[in-house]
Amino acid sequence: MDLLALADFNLVARHGGFGKAARASGRPKATLSRRVSELESSLDLRLFERGARTVKLTQEGRALHERTAALLTDLEQTAAAIASGGDKPRGRLRVSAPLLFSQTAMGKLAAGFALKYPDVRLEITTEDRSVDMVEEGYDLVIRVNPDPDETLVGRILMRDHLVVVASPKLKRPKADRAVPTVVRGAGDLNPAWDVTARGRKVRITTDPVLRLSSLIMVRDAARAGVGAARLPVSLVSRDLGAGKLVHWGDVEGPPIALWALYPSRRLLSARVSAFLDFLKGGFPSGTPEELAAFID
Repeated sequence: MDLLALADFNLVARHGGFGKAARASGRPKATLSRRVSELESSLDLRLFERGARTVKLTQEGRALHERTAALLTDLEQTAAAIASGGDKPRGRLRVSAPLLFSQTAMGKLAAGFALKYPDVRLEITTEDRSVDMVEEGYDLVIRVNPDPDETLVGRILMRDHLVVVASPKLKRPKADRAVPTVVRGAGDLNPAWDVTARGRKVRITTDPVLRLSSLIMVRDAARAGVGAARLPVSLVSRDLGAGKLVHWGDVEGPPIALWALYPSRRLLSARVSAFLDFLKGGFPSGTPEELAAFID
């Protein structure tokens, strides 16, 4: 594939037309049109639908643009960095992060990174769903216990674990008696929580009386005495220390691992490397207490 033709195609796609691309780049419109036509012929694909006054990407053209635009940007920035004798982080950096991590820590982390690297245009999107990094144009995603994916590599930022907590006003349940609980969403349908308390295993029978859409809301409701809750220790460690919540036990099960992931087939750009190093600086030991320090 002709990389120069591919670059011209992305130029036209980014500006939404041959005329706009020609004016933005200072190159002849006829040259851009010819190069894109040659690319279409080599691929045996129609990349643009050409109307009398408008140009629109076809489905195939949109897919090609989404998959190659970031790669070409990386190549351009790498060449520019080498030419200038340095590898200073610059350009657009798109990151997807989970809701709780974003609410508790990402605002402060993003602000610190922006102050340290003013030439990087950082964009943080908050969502818990699995995203397609290539299709959706992300440079980095942060996820909790992600499923194995051969196309992604990454590193663990920190580890956490779940605990059952409640307000001091809520009495511990007696054996075989259900306790009112606050849970996240409609997915937690388990009628019992298995915990380890004071060195022995205990089963807590639950009666979900309140369902909320975020763990911060669950924590606040637990502090108010509505019911017990199952929450990450990083989110409640300060409340436990202050006596606003009491510890009923550690939830049995695998630990929580927060991962930073990026595509394995993409060269790691200076801006991604800088952001990974900055995150690592925020969690040098990877403990729940380091995340708790971000929580007001």
